[in-house]
Amino acid sequence: MDQQTEIELQAAAFRRLQQHLMQDRTDVQNIDLMNMAGFCRNCLARWYQEAANAKGIEMGKEEAREIFYGMTMDEWKANHQTEAGAEKQAAFEVAFKENVTDKG
Repeated sequence: MDQQTEIELQAAAFRRLQQHLMQDRTDVQNIDLMNMAGFCRNCLARWYQEAANAKGIEMGKEEAREIFYGMTMDEWKANHQTEAGAEKQAAFEVAFKENVTDKG
């Protein structure tokens, strides 16, 4: 497979993941994703921002999140986010520390 085709397939898979998380499974909370998988929608937005910055495109966290979410964080929270209990928050603290440590 040539490199351009590989890039196009990777981009298509990313768009499908984005659609799945942003349209098909809005019921799945970011904290649950982080606790189970070590990443969430905000991580994907941050990775998008980091890729843009690496290409010399100036992009901040909120701009990247709005691009990824298709709306502002305030809109997302109002429409889809639910309150996380103490148990989920404690698990998140562990998952977040492990993720930061793995990142190096």
